[in-house]
Amino acid sequence: MEYQIVVGLEVHVQLLTESKLFSGCVNRFNPDEPNTQTDPVILGLPGSLPVMNRQAFLLAVRTALALECEIARFTKWDRKQYFYPDSPRGYQISQYDLPFSQRGRLEIPASEEGDEKVLVRINRVHLEDDAGKNMHDESGRGGESMVDLNRAGTPLLEIVSEPDMKSAFQARKYLEELRLMLLYLGVSDCNMQEGSLRCDANVNLHVAQEDGSKIATPIVEIKNMNSFRNVEAAINYEAGRQFEQWKKTGQKMGDVSKQTWGWDANKQVTFPQRSKEEAADYRYFPDPDLVPVTVSDKLLKEVKAKIVELPAARRERFIMQYQLSKYDAGVIIDQGKMLADYFEAVAKQSGDGKQAANWMTQDVLREMKERGLAIAEFPLSSEILGTLIARVVGNKITIKSGREVFAALLEQAESRDVHPSDVDYLIQDRGLEVVSDEGAFGPVIAEVLAKNEKIVADVRGGKVQAIGPLIGQVAKQIKGADPKRIRELLLAAIGE
Repeated sequence: MEYQIVVGLEVHVQLLTESKLFSGCVNRFNPDEPNTQTDPVILGLPGSLPVMNRQAFLLAVRTALALECEIARFTKWDRKQYFYPDSPRGYQISQYDLPFSQRGRLEIPASEEGDEKVLVRINRVHLEDDAGKNMHDESGRGGESMVDLNRAGTPLLEIVSEPDMKSAFQARKYLEELRLMLLYLGVSDCNMQEGSLRCDANVNLHVAQEDGSKIATPIVEIKNMNSFRNVEAAINYEAGRQFEQWKKTGQKMGDVSKQTWGWDANKQVTFPQRSKEEAADYRYFPDPDLVPVTVSDKLLKEVKAKIVELPAARRERFIMQYQLSKYDAGVIIDQGKMLADYFEAVAKQSGDGKQAANWMTQDVLREMKERGLAIAEFPLSSEILGTLIARVVGNKITIKSGREVFAALLEQAESRDVHPSDVDYLIQDRGLEVVSDEGAFGPVIAEVLAKNEKIVADVRGGKVQAIGPLIGQVAKQIKGADPKRIRELLLAAIGE
């Protein structure tokens, strides 16, 4: 390889709290009524004093523990000075030299195959309050810029990785796995379109030299990426751009300061914005209005008790416990905690995890997509679906009949509540139970063979695949008959 991509990510996550980080002002996404979710603390009015939101701190600690971070027993708040319209106080309340957590880790796939793993180290996780939102006229006609402070003061968790990712693919997988973990933990809705999850990528290259050494190019921080696919595309583009730049100038790390570049999703290119500020530019100092926070063993124990089984561990357990393929386990886990909970309840009710996974990944997800439903809105409870699958697993009905019952249950659910007892009622009412008395097959098979002499001749001549229409004719007359068993009996009768 001519060069190695080196990527570190800074992820900002808005926490799901009722109020903001240092005030009692309501915390919710509200683009329709700008500047209505503010108060004297948010506006930085004289005499207003901040008070830390305990719930925000607990959610932050829950996240840090899930990332295996070391939790500081003493942490403080700092003022990060900068003057911009989205911050009326003239500073952001953040954490500088004593963040509440450091030195964590998150494991991700190294490549598309997924067999090898990469350990991404987490440098730190810290809390800060969010800024407002600037809206500029980008038409070039000199229109006014506007400021909406509804988002200002929102609890913001910054998760900073070490530069351990060596490809744009790994950066995307890191973000996908992190987002999934945050959703399982219930700390954020991670909606990128609403700005509750944002990401900046620090990218540079290690360029190989003839003597085996490597030269590191200057680091560029990329902003304005509103999807994981855009993060991947931006990193790939920036890597190519930096390599071409290095071939022209030979600039290496230290020759120029770190720069901030934007990402233009329409043109699929990065573009320069400004030189990156250093810590000294922000003139950090301890916030005099906020007391430090101490963390006790009791608090850590309480927070740990609320951490659910995380996606990576649950994915591996599903593979081992229910004998699922990596693909099926991934599909179920990646749909979110509620769907994974639903699957597990179905698997236990039916007694067959593999069959439960088949029905989930095929029938349930298809119906959810067609109807535009989340699993919480799906009309069939896990007990109903588990009961239906149990009848298939117990050979009371065939898979084909099971799908007929599934469709009937969904249809009935549109007009009334359905219950597990409806499964057996529909099986009996429609005569779908597998026929165990094989004596009923004889006359029907004899009649079907007599009416289809040409097909019988073809099968006897070696065209066994021609038997399909005969199976259908027998199944039509004997409801609940197992197609596999019909085929066996037909071949036996034709061979006599």
